[in-house]
Amino acid sequence: MPNIKLYTAKLSPPGRAVELTAKLLGLTLDIVPINLLAGDHRKPEFLRMNPQHTIPVIDDDGVIVRDSHAIIIYLVLKYGGPNHTLYPDDPVTRAKEPILYEGSSEVSQHKIEYMQKGYELLNAALVDDYMVGNALTLADVSCIATIATMEEFFPMDRPKYPALVAWIERLSRTLPEYEQLNQDGAVEFAEMCESLRLKNRSIKAK
Repeated sequence: MPNIKLYTAKLSPPGRAVELTAKLLGLTLDIVPINLLAGDHRKPEFLRMNPQHTIPVIDDDGVIVRDSHAIIIYLVLKYGGPNHTLYPDDPVTRAKEPILYEGSSEVSQHKIEYMQKGYELLNAALVDDYMVGNALTLADVSCIATIATMEEFFPMDRPKYPALVAWIERLSRTLPEYEQLNQDGAVEFAEMCESLRLKNRSIKAK
């Protein structure tokens, strides 16, 4: 079994996407918690791995991979086996995945108009059971980590997005340890942000 260190925070949607992918592949990760509020990501030892001071980062026996999309693709290509469907061989299907990644990162901003637009775009894109067809791929894993966090901030009007709601429920049943690896972190992140918002409001009121 490989010894893969994952530098991440439970609050991070991209980090949770990596954990979900590893679980699907049957990989055990050595989680190294990074406390963003304490500035762990700006310490010299972390900056030597990632000068951009972002998480997640993996260290796979000396191979450093940064950026969640690069990491999940790397894990599937190295450990998923030649016939693994998470990262399809078909070039047309594969070409659709970066578009969905880009859309998901754009709408993850804590602004209602972007969130609403994100829900609309993803609902329209879901013409099949999954993002790029009828099989689970990395596009689904990456997007669900962001969407779960978005909905904690701004609950969607679920009757307006039936395809998106069905997809969320499908993934919550399909992905192993979904609540522990993804939903719990989404809730914790939202609670932390709400606490900071209330703290800032209190400071301004003084």
